[in-house]
Order: sequence, then C-alpha cells, then structure tokens
Amino acid sequence: MSIQRIKVGPRLSKVAVHSQVAYFAGQVPQDPDAGIEGQTQQVLAQIDGLLKEVGSDKAMILQCQIFLSDIKNMDAMNVVWDRWVAPGNSPPRATVEARLANPKWLIEIVLSAAVA
Repeated sequence: MSIQRIKVGPRLSKVAVHSQVAYFAGQVPQDPDAGIEGQTQQVLAQIDGLLKEVGSDKAMILQCQIFLSDIKNMDAMNVVWDRWVAPGNSPPRATVEARLANPKWLIEIVLSAAVA
C-alpha cells in the first residue's frame, strides 16, 4: 500500500494519492488582493494543474468543500464555478462561511478526485 505525495512542504503536501483517489489540501489564492471572482479563478486554475499532475481532471472530482470568508460572495463565486465545472459532472459540494487563515483570502477549496 503506497501513498504518493505531491508538492511536499515542511507543514503539508498539496495532494496525497492513495488507492486511486487524490486528496487535496485546501487551495487558496496566490493574489489575495483580487476580488472573489479573481480569487476563485486562481484557485480553480491551481486545482486544474494539480489534477493534471496526478492524472485526473475536473470531471473526476468526487467531492468538494468550498469555504468562503463571507457567504455573501457565494453568487459571484458560483458564476466562476459554473463556467469551470465539467458539464454533467458537477461533484457533490458543500459551501460554507468560515474564517480563513489569511484575512485577505476570500475562498479556500478542498476536494478529492478519482485518479485514472
């Protein structure tokens, strides 16, 4: 039984893969000064890159948890999400309001995906 870790740091790995499932750490925006649309696009682009790196894609997402610093941003975030999500493959998802580690972050996304 092996575990593959992607982008391992001293505190966390970006992804761990085990038994054909990739488990993602919370993905946060690189530019915290962008608005919710920009931050959402950044995070989804990071997820696309990591999915590709582990041999998966957004159609293979098993579940997703979205944390928003202000639930009032949900509609604007959903506009970006709806353009991004794989048609016919919308994953089970929870969206909640939460205080994020960096007060400038408006969004953090955690997910798991099947690996081919």
